[in-house]
Amino acid sequence: MAPIRLVVSDVDGSLVTRDKKLTPGAIAAVHNLHRRGIKFTAVSSRPPFGMRMLVEPLKLVLPLGAFNGSTTFNPDLSLMNHQTIPRDAVADALDFLKFRKVDAWLFTTDRWLVQRPDGPYVAREKMTIDAEPDEIGDPTPLLDHICKIVGVSDDFDLLAQCEPDLKAALGKAAHTARSQNYYLDVTPPGYDKGTFVETLANRLNIPLANVATIGDMANDLPMFLRSGVSVAMGNASDAVKKRATHTTASNEDDGFAKAVAQIIEIG
Repeated sequence: MAPIRLVVSDVDGSLVTRDKKLTPGAIAAVHNLHRRGIKFTAVSSRPPFGMRMLVEPLKLVLPLGAFNGSTTFNPDLSLMNHQTIPRDAVADALDFLKFRKVDAWLFTTDRWLVQRPDGPYVAREKMTIDAEPDEIGDPTPLLDHICKIVGVSDDFDLLAQCEPDLKAALGKAAHTARSQNYYLDVTPPGYDKGTFVETLANRLNIPLANVATIGDMANDLPMFLRSGVSVAMGNASDAVKKRATHTTASNEDDGFAKAVAQIIEIG
């Protein structure tokens, strides 16, 4: 098996615990990669500003991926490139979510917009990304600037039913996938975590066979498909685990640190 030269990890459900914390074990694992000359970065459905708290403790120097890989930014939060969802797709997604009675959040590169500040999971997202949302009425003036839409519901079955229907409704105009059981993400077309991994590996002149990825949700599968080694978290579904080359413990049992140990052992 090819030696691993780059590790790319998902954040929520993988790199951090359920309460969105980096464990001492996770921090030590990334520092160990640095010492061994193995490069490390993260890609997430979060906005760039929602990943800033990872940079200092993990001593990150490589570009990171936001909005499921459709935005790339530097550790100082300066943007390298970003994509937006086509205006018509934004409008169609918002109409779909309204019809299904699912709350919709909108993200630009520097703002989080909600229509109900007291809606489900708003308080959790505040804690997760360490940011406050802006309340918005008519989103029309912002339709050309949206990098991510999130359908939010505490009815997991409803979101599971919405996922294939919204994907079919938008077609190739946007990428649709759940990043959590309670979040249904709509992001720009043609970009996902796999394209981020491939672009970064090419930039670093590292063959994909020498890349390892870590994740827990279906939106992590595109990077599993691109990398030579993939590790599914113990908290991942059986469907995700079947698509990975290895599995590890859950994010509540320092599964990320254990995954890094497996990767180091491989090569």
